[in-house]
Amino acid sequence: MGIRQAGFVIATAFGFVWGGIWSTGRVERHGELFVFRGMPRWTHARGGVCIGRCYLTHASRESPRVIAHELVHVRQWRRYGLLLPVLYALAGRDPLRNRFEIEAGLEDGGYASRAKD
Repeated sequence: MGIRQAGFVIATAFGFVWGGIWSTGRVERHGELFVFRGMPRWTHARGGVCIGRCYLTHASRESPRVIAHELVHVRQWRRYGLLLPVLYALAGRDPLRNRFEIEAGLEDGGYASRAKD
């Protein structure tokens, strides 16, 4: 197992533990993404956070677009392993300029509305 894959596994394990401790809602699986619902808002940033294969959110449900957005973050975790949080922080807190949020889809993540035709 390579170092990136090991980092991905460690991040996923942390996400499962953190979600298991604090989640009060249903845990759902969407492909390779596990969604932990009912998280206290202080346990994550914004509307939720993806850690490895785990999406931790306070929301009782998410749209298919948000799930698609979070699945891109899963691929990012797989690609960068534990280096992802560092690279994400260096990319900045503004999601409109953060390359990881842009790659995941700003509209799908709820950061920008679709332009009217």
